[in-house]
Amino acid sequence: MTELTELMYALDTFYFLLCGVLVMWMAAGFSMLEAGMVRSKNTAEILTKNIALFAIACTMYLLIGYYIMYSSPEGGFLPNLGFLIGAENTLGAIIAGDEDAPYYSMRSDYFFQVVFVATAMSIVSGAVAERMKLWAFLAFAVVLTGVIYPISGYWTWGEGWLDALGYSDYAGSGIVHMAGAAAALAGVLILGPRKGKYGKDGAIYAIPGANMPLATLGTFILWMGWFGFNGGSELKVSDAISANNVAQVFVNTNAAAAGGVLAALILAKLWFRKADLTMALNGALAGLVAITAEPLEPSALGAAFIGAIGGLIVVVSIVTLDKLKIDDPVGAISVHGVVGIWGVLVVPLSNADASFGSQIIGIIGIFAWVFLASLVVWLILKAVMGIRVSEEEEYEGVDLAECGLEAYPEFNVAKK
Repeated sequence: MTELTELMYALDTFYFLLCGVLVMWMAAGFSMLEAGMVRSKNTAEILTKNIALFAIACTMYLLIGYYIMYSSPEGGFLPNLGFLIGAENTLGAIIAGDEDAPYYSMRSDYFFQVVFVATAMSIVSGAVAERMKLWAFLAFAVVLTGVIYPISGYWTWGEGWLDALGYSDYAGSGIVHMAGAAAALAGVLILGPRKGKYGKDGAIYAIPGANMPLATLGTFILWMGWFGFNGGSELKVSDAISANNVAQVFVNTNAAAAGGVLAALILAKLWFRKADLTMALNGALAGLVAITAEPLEPSALGAAFIGAIGGLIVVVSIVTLDKLKIDDPVGAISVHGVVGIWGVLVVPLSNADASFGSQIIGIIGIFAWVFLASLVVWLILKAVMGIRVSEEEEYEGVDLAECGLEAYPEFNVAKK
């Protein structure tokens, strides 16, 4: 029995780590998606953002974020403050077969959680693309990943007041995706739209991305990484029930993404008379976000339906935000925020332990905290160091202004 317990511990730890690696691979997906959706003159800067934000998230969550999120009192509102991630699990209770013993390594838990933090911050990157100062963005990343996200994470996955209230969010439609979108929305409102995006007469001008193959590659990488995102959130795989649950989560995650693509593509064809690739890509991501709050309980067909509704919502949301002059180059606020809300709201339809009341309170609580806290931080950064590049730098491209190099220098050979 002791050997079996140790083997199960090792298997669950390995599975947790492997899923964490898949979620870490989503950082590459966000990088490729965003690089494809911006203009070529802004590519190097957004890639710099993505690798730097990942490093900042890993460092800040190690220093204080993980402690805030998982070392605070049950049912509480205010978290404890502290440093580092604590000691590794001792083996005594595990070897003794204590039923209350942890079933995976504490270090594997930290690793799995830290890549979720980076995902939330990656959502902000695309929304503020092409006009934000690099170092202002990175300063905000320090605060979001070290403090803002861990506090709302404590309220939910850290057994704080929202968890006690019954808020249910299996892998983070609200906790991760809506939170990232709330921070992005606050930044976009302070930052303003890109020059030339909106005319004085109310006209909306498309600003196409430079590399659709890259954006498509990024979407497929995110789709793949999402199996770790949702599948790893089962937290174990070493018994028959958990193994079956993981398989169901994988199937549902895939079905929702497919449903999102098809629904978004069909609506785009009916609405715009064109098979819009960008809407299809965002439809896939919308389907994935929609199912993330509850990828276990629905049937595969139900998951496809949830994802399809997400695909329809994202198309309508992107068009609506454009009409409101909220400039989001990659559609991140719509994909992760608006569809994230849908994902959280639909949970009670398949999970009898969830209620619409607790889900709505969770949405309001997480969104209000992240949006208002982010708004304050953005305003402070604007006053202290400025958050927007100059009009000339925006015209020339933030690659040169912020990074001193270009992602595609051969395009400008003639000018030199």
